[in-house]
Amino acid sequence: MDSESRCENCIIRQFNSLRAMSKDELKQVSDTKVTRKIKKGDSIFEEGEKLKGVYCVRDGVSKLSKLSANGKDQIVKLATKGEVMGQRSVISEESANLSAVAVNDMEVCFIPKEAIVNTLHKNPDFTFEVLRLMAHDLREADDVIVNMSQKTVKQRIAEAFLYLMKNYGEDEDGYLCLTLSREDIANVVGTATESCIRIISEFKKKGMLKSSGKKLGIEDEKKLQDLADGF
Repeated sequence: MDSESRCENCIIRQFNSLRAMSKDELKQVSDTKVTRKIKKGDSIFEEGEKLKGVYCVRDGVSKLSKLSANGKDQIVKLATKGEVMGQRSVISEESANLSAVAVNDMEVCFIPKEAIVNTLHKNPDFTFEVLRLMAHDLREADDVIVNMSQKTVKQRIAEAFLYLMKNYGEDEDGYLCLTLSREDIANVVGTATESCIRIISEFKKKGMLKSSGKKLGIEDEKKLQDLADGF
């Protein structure tokens, strides 16, 4: 294993709970982990699966979704560089509550659960970091619930585009770096794909969005923000 990909030297760990591990603990993680490349559209784990460890995202983006009773996927969050997926299931010893699928080509490190659970028992700093990040996830989930119940589909779609711009940036032509399919955008905001396509067309006609093939970009950020804020 080259020194670059060892957990001790990995810059990614600064973004997650692994930063609270000691040198020896990181060495143990490094010696047992496996780095995998995941192709766009491929599954990392399925809802209901018993996870044997956690996945640390080194590169790329994964969508975490839950299947609803009507057979439609609800995207709960996007996991990006530095995030750890599957932590909750491993700690609670329950099967995975969500599915994880690669939105673009990814590189993830699979860390066996023993390395995580052993450290939880021995290192209070690590346990605190895990708790802090779970509390942050819960707060985000609360916000999503309130948004779903109090904002219109148009407002939620406007918010989704602003989120993609702020978190993943734009290319030199002003298009979003992270391209989500129309179906994925619909699954993020909790609406039918047809409604999402219709609203995106409307946003383009009103000069708020622009498109080039599958790529979408924000044309008028202020208009979009005003709509998201309910003005």
